[in-house]
Amino acid sequence: MEPMKLIAGNWKMNGLKASVAELETLVAASVPAGVELLLCPPATLVAGFAAKATGSAVRIGAQDCHRLPSGAHTGDISAEMLADAGATHIIVGHSERRADHGETDEIVRHKAEAARRAGCVAILCVGETLAEREAGRTLAVIAAQLEGSVPPGAKAETLIIAYEPVWAIGTGLTPTAAQVAEVHAAIAGQIGKGIRILYGGSVKPGNAAELMAIPHVDGALVGGASLKAADFLAIAEAAAGAGAGA
Repeated sequence: MEPMKLIAGNWKMNGLKASVAELETLVAASVPAGVELLLCPPATLVAGFAAKATGSAVRIGAQDCHRLPSGAHTGDISAEMLADAGATHIIVGHSERRADHGETDEIVRHKAEAARRAGCVAILCVGETLAEREAGRTLAVIAAQLEGSVPPGAKAETLIIAYEPVWAIGTGLTPTAAQVAEVHAAIAGQIGKGIRILYGGSVKPGNAAELMAIPHVDGALVGGASLKAADFLAIAEAAAGAGAGA
């Protein structure tokens, strides 16, 4: 049986309390069969969004966590705190965290372990830069990231991988279907265990159907297009159609 497609929205550093209107639209919508919806707003909105989404088909996640459950770490938020606020998933190792905050594979692994410890599913991001792709190092870079970031004993119930070519995030550029297929097949071959693999990197309603139909693409990690409920739902519809045709 094919796994359900997961369409996850990463709002990044966007969203105020008034943004709950977009969530309300998602909650009121009919989620396509075979698709799961997950929204990851900034930490300030997790608890409110989780309360609003209670009883609906929409899950609420978070964008990052600290590796420890508590302690003297001013400004940080633990996985346990996020779970307590209602988060079911936590994104770890996003390229923006790796670049802006110097997060190493080891740090990402600890955060993935923290998410599991708190009862959340880690969405662990990997991906190559444009320079690495042009140098022909894409598969080697991603294999090394997986080797260093994936926690021992990871299972489909506790971990999801998101492949994000760094050069495609927010640029409007998208790899070819063949390029995506090559990377997703390599990831699947390395991690096994039925762990779902999402594609992220300028996913839009216009390209979602093609991307979601690629083998080993089990959903999408959506950036800018997830800020508008209509676009996010259109991507979910495209994923459902691709799943039905698989």
